Amino acid sequence: MAKYALLRQEVIKAGLAEDDEIREPHSATLAELLRVHTASYVERVLVGRLGASELRRLGLPWSPELVQRSRSSVGGTIEASWAAIECGVAVNLAGGTHHAFPDFGAGYCVFNDVAVAIQSLRAEGRIRRALVIDCDVHQGDGTAAIFQHDPGVFTLSIHGADNFPMRKQKSNLDVALPDGADDRVYLHHLRQALESVDASASGEFDVGFYLAGADCFHGDRLGRMAMTMEGLQERDRCVLDWFRRRGIPVTIVMAGGYARRIEDTVAIQLGTVRLAFELARRIEET
Repeated sequence: MAKYALLRQEVIKAGLAEDDEIREPHSATLAELLRVHTASYVERVLVGRLGASELRRLGLPWSPELVQRSRSSVGGTIEASWAAIECGVAVNLAGGTHHAFPDFGAGYCVFNDVAVAIQSLRAEGRIRRALVIDCDVHQGDGTAAIFQHDPGVFTLSIHGADNFPMRKQKSNLDVALPDGADDRVYLHHLRQALESVDASASGEFDVGFYLAGADCFHGDRLGRMAMTMEGLQERDRCVLDWFRRRGIPVTIVMAGGYARRIEDTVAIQLGTVRLAFELARRIEET
């Protein structure tokens, strides 16, 4: 999607990173994908044998470029999670494909990058417990389903109650908001949810994943919420400060964003990246 290339350009233009400092990720390997997805599904994706109903559910036409983009997005989140554990915070300028289930894709999501990254970290012995905070306007149903019975992963999703997907899955903590929720309503429920994580999640987390969806914006075509850019900045700040205060390394992925003006989506996500750089500086200073 065009927003990813534009976001990269804006990160460089803002002076947050030089072009050669933005790492091109590896393409997720078959072994990495199979830690979450079934062999038959992965094969159908790779060779272009998805059925008509599967493509309708996915919402995208198959192409070799789609496969490469999807594998690179997963690779980016894996590598960002490595960097987060080493440095405290890292960003994938794409990712957040949380509607992908083990055996099918949905809602523009082919492979579930966050789930694959978590399982890869575990397989490599880097972590034991992970936390997913999903602030995309659409419930992270694929991620919730993958880890529903896994005590080593805590999933929090704050999303539109009546928005896609219509059939919700069960996260460890779901916060369903009404259409038209504004900054005040959203931030109130987000802060309560973070307090609930403190109260209900036993033990410490070795890594966190933050899906910073831009689609809660009032100008989003698919979001149906009423948040301002300022409110979204405060949302990001609230989540990232929560991670910082607890010393939990955090991997940030962009997730959704479908503003009527693509420049608005890019501006929101650039703000997220800018806050990540601020967090990195604060971590270095401590």
